[in-house]
This record gives sequence, C-alpha cells and structure tokens, in this order.
Amino acid sequence: MPTLFGHIAVPLAVGAGLGKKVIPKRLLIAGMIGPVLPDLDVIAFTFGIPYASIWGHRGVSHSMMFALVIALLSIFAFRTFRASRQKTFWFLFSVTLSHTLLDALTNGGLGVALLWPLSEARFFAPWRVIQVSPIGGHFFSLKGLIAVYSEVIWVWLPCSIVGVVLFLGRKKEI
Repeated sequence: MPTLFGHIAVPLAVGAGLGKKVIPKRLLIAGMIGPVLPDLDVIAFTFGIPYASIWGHRGVSHSMMFALVIALLSIFAFRTFRASRQKTFWFLFSVTLSHTLLDALTNGGLGVALLWPLSEARFFAPWRVIQVSPIGGHFFSLKGLIAVYSEVIWVWLPCSIVGVVLFLGRKKEI
C-alpha cells in the first residue's frame, strides 16, 4: 500500500487544482479522510482475522462497494461540506476509491477485493510500480524509505501534474 500520506495526494491534487469554489475546504478535509478509511481494516489483525480473509487487509474495505457506501453516507452531511449532494457524492466516491486503485498498483500483498460483493477475488493493476509500504513499526526502516521514494515518483509527481493541469484549466476565480 502507499503510505497514509500517499493516499491523501489524490484529494489534495484535485482540491487544489479545482479550487475552493468547486471543492470547498470542508469537502476537501472529508476527501482527505475518505481515502484513509480503507486501511482501518488493519484492526482485523488484532482480532485474529488473517490478511487473506475477505474481512482482512485489502478485503471488503478496498472494494468499490465500500467507496460507494462511504459516498452514500456522506450525502446526508452535504450541507456540512458546503457542497451539493452530487458533488459530495462524486468527490468522496472517487477519492475513497483512489485508495483501492493505488493499492492495486503496489508490488506486494494479495491484491485488492475491488469487485466485492460480486467477487472475493483479489486484483492487481497490470503495472505494479509502487513499492509496497511496510505495515507497523517497520515504516521507519530502509524498506519504508524506499516505499516513500517510490510513492513520490508514482503518486505525488503524477498527482502534482494533475493538480497543475486542473489549476491551469479552470476559469479565473473572482
């Protein structure tokens, strides 16, 4: 998986690129939380649920259904985010799903349960270019440093480019 910091790159790039009139600050903050939520599944280890279980790491919480549920629940708070229901739904769905798509680009683990509940199969992207981040205390190690470097190249750089392109493409804010 990319690090916690890598998963917030997508909402930051989109939010900065489109600007606060399109993605209000409160929606952006929610958008930074959405892509972090799937990794709460690591709590399953505490309960003895194995990684390979559909309820384990990269299982249910890494599915399109999970992103859909998060987005659907968020539309009840759309006024809090100072955005329309549609904008709240699509922004939070896409940034939450971005977590799964980034994890599918990593070179470790068992893949992501993208299509759950239709399938319990785990998937990887055709290109597995992101160095998987170590889980737990091993983050502050050589392997963790290599993962961060990989993330800068394969997550932060492309997200920065997207943010700049969106910024350059938007109409001047008044």
